[in-house]
Amino acid sequence: MIAVAVEAWMRLALDEARAADATGDVPVGAVVVDGDGSVIGSGHNEREAAHDPTAHAELLAIRNAAVVRGTWRLEDCSLVVTLEPCTMCAGATVLARLRRVVYGATDPKAGAVGSLWDVVRDRRLNHRPEVVSGVLADECQTLLRTWFEERRGVTPLR
Repeated sequence: MIAVAVEAWMRLALDEARAADATGDVPVGAVVVDGDGSVIGSGHNEREAAHDPTAHAELLAIRNAAVVRGTWRLEDCSLVVTLEPCTMCAGATVLARLRRVVYGATDPKAGAVGSLWDVVRDRRLNHRPEVVSGVLADECQTLLRTWFEERRGVTPLR
């Protein structure tokens, strides 16, 4: 995996995250990239817009990629997301058989890819994707921090 490509994919995920602002959703964005480096799925948080607690960026991107592929198995694909996935999304990466999870900002309050839990590396599970963390972390953290400070008067990700 080439670092330049990973940063380019993360920039696409950041663009997705910014799109969440239009509906008042927390700015988290994700893309799914196939083995050739093509984006086959994307999404941003839509929990507020859809009134759906499962409408996380990661799940929407994974669902879109599965439709494009015509299968739920995304074995040669990478999930690139601006914030460390929660337990639900980490579980979905395992179930989708994703090859790799790439994330920007860590989530010390709900992260399940190494912070609070490490769902994706649990040896009891039948699949364990590779993890690449900290890609454009400062940009990802700044986007989230600014959003929370402006809308809710709090500073997340401490």
